[in-house]
Order: sequence, then structure tokens, then C-alpha cells
Amino acid sequence: MSRASARPWALLALFVILVFGASVTFHAFVGQTKADDDSDAETAANPPSRVTIKNGVTILTLSDADQQNAGIEVSRLSQAPPENSVVGFGSILDPGPLTDLNSQYLDAQMQVEAAKAKLAASQAAFARAQILYKDQENISTAQLQSAKSTFEVDKTAEAAAEFRLNMVKATVEESWGHALGAALIDRANLINDLLQRRLYLVKVTLPPGTGTAAPPVSATATLNGDRKIELSYVSPATTTNPKLQGLSYFYTASGPGLLPGLNLEVALALTSSDSGWIVPNSAVVWLEGQAWIYIRTAPNTFVRRPISPNRPAESDGYIVTGLPAGAEVAVRGAQMLLSEEFRAQVPVED
Repeated sequence: MSRASARPWALLALFVILVFGASVTFHAFVGQTKADDDSDAETAANPPSRVTIKNGVTILTLSDADQQNAGIEVSRLSQAPPENSVVGFGSILDPGPLTDLNSQYLDAQMQVEAAKAKLAASQAAFARAQILYKDQENISTAQLQSAKSTFEVDKTAEAAAEFRLNMVKATVEESWGHALGAALIDRANLINDLLQRRLYLVKVTLPPGTGTAAPPVSATATLNGDRKIELSYVSPATTTNPKLQGLSYFYTASGPGLLPGLNLEVALALTSSDSGWIVPNSAVVWLEGQAWIYIRTAPNTFVRRPISPNRPAESDGYIVTGLPAGAEVAVRGAQMLLSEEFRAQVPVED
């Protein structure tokens, strides 16, 4: 075949090769595009979760753009000024229960003394009976056994009396605390003054959420709106006021006009180890009756934390203790964070 006749066939072969290569490239491009579209559709249908749980703590993750779009603003909390004094609720207690325990203790103490005396007598009688029995059986075996039985019964009775006395002691301390319990057991003048109503026992409860590094020793009660009565500190109380749920302490007071059941307004000097942090109202969200705030733990993560909004701040918000120093809190957009936290936990198909 001549060179001239072979040239058309060469051109035809080159054309076929180019067409085949273009077809392969087109199908590969279409396949990759379809795969990318499918991947994008799957990502859109199943976005990455913004909520994770680590060590039982729910963590909400939002990018900088998401925070900006949601209007999230974060600020460090300001420390509240330390409290120098606080007004508490005082009530003069009825000494009747203390009188009853005092009578029980005296009775138990007398029972112990009587049991010890009886035990000493029966022990001596049993010892004599043993000597007489060994000395050529000057008494019968029955007499020896009777003396021994009496001794054993008296020993048991003395142990029971001691047990009852210890139970009364425990009841006194459980009901009135160690200081008043020790005073009752030692027959201190404090107990006599309370029982004779020369002194009155006052139970003072601090406002809920009020903390103090040491018991407020200095306290002054106001009676009838103007009369001041100095209170003397006794000890921490063993129970609190069920309506106030604050720390409670025992004090004594004296003077005319005092009666059991009388309510007093009491000013107490505090020594606070934690003055607390001011949480603005805008940072607080409510869920099922509980107040919460969102603390930023990293640039893009937030954790919801409960607070006790019991102490109102002077200007705005609440004074809250127990928060980490320098905590960064969402002061705007907290409600958006709460909504996002629960929305992110709902499956897409729902």
C-alpha cells in the first residue's frame, strides 16, 4: 500500500482513539460528580452532632460563625462584694423538750447509781457465800447458787441502766448538739438558767444560700421594731428552719418581754470565705423549675450548670457561690443555647 492510501486510515484510527478517550473521561467525571453530590446530600441530611457527653457531662459545641449567628455573647462574671452582715430569722424555743430530756437523764443517772449499789451488795454476798461454801460447806449448794444468781441478775441490771443512761446522752446531743448536751450532762449553769427561764434559747437561721467561714458569734436581735437585745453564741443548731433551708445556730438571750415562740429579726456579723459571683438575669435560663447558666469551657464549647438564685444582687441578677474563678458565662443568647442543646439531640428524621 502506498503512503498516500495509508494516510486516511491513520487519520481514522486517531479519530477513534480521541473519541474513546473523551467518552471515558466524561463518564469518570459524571461518576465522581454524582458521588460528590451523594456525599453532600448525606452530610446535609445527617449533620455532625453538636452535643456530646463526656463523663456524664453534656457538652454543646458551636463554631465561631454559629455563635455569631445565634447572637451569643460571653463575659467573665464579676465578684460580689463580701458580706459584712446579714439579717436572719430568729425564734425563741420552748424549753419544755430540754426539760423532759433533763428529767430523763437525771432519772437514768439515779437508776445507774441504784443498780451499782445493788450490784456491789450482791457481789459481796456472793463472795462471802463462796468462802463459806469452801470452808467445810458451812452453807448449802443451793444457797451458793442463789447468791450467784442474785449477783448475775444485778450485774445485768447495772449494764441495762448504763445503756439507758448512754442512750439519753446520745438523744440529748442529737437533739441539741454537743455544747448543750455536754452542759446538761455536766450540770452546767447554762442548763439551769435555761430551765429556770433566766435565759432563753434562740434559734437563728441565715437566709438560704448564705455561706460563712465561721459561725457568726456576734448577733443582735430586734424586738418590737426598736428594742435591741444582744445574743450570746452557743453552737450550731442540729436542725434548720424547714421554710428557710438556711444554716442555723443556737444563741441565748435574756431580758423582759421574751417568751417561747416569739419571732425575732437578728443581725449577724459574717466572716465569708466565698463572697460569690454576680450572675446577670440575661444569663439565666429556667428548665423544670431549676435555674441554669451556660459556662464556656473552651472557645467553641459550652456546658450547662445549675445555680441557686437565692441571693438577689443589688442591681441585676443573683449572687451565686461555688462557681469557678474567672468563669466565662453566656450573658446573651443563653436561651438559644438551651434550644440548640435539645434540638441537636432530636434525630433528623423526627
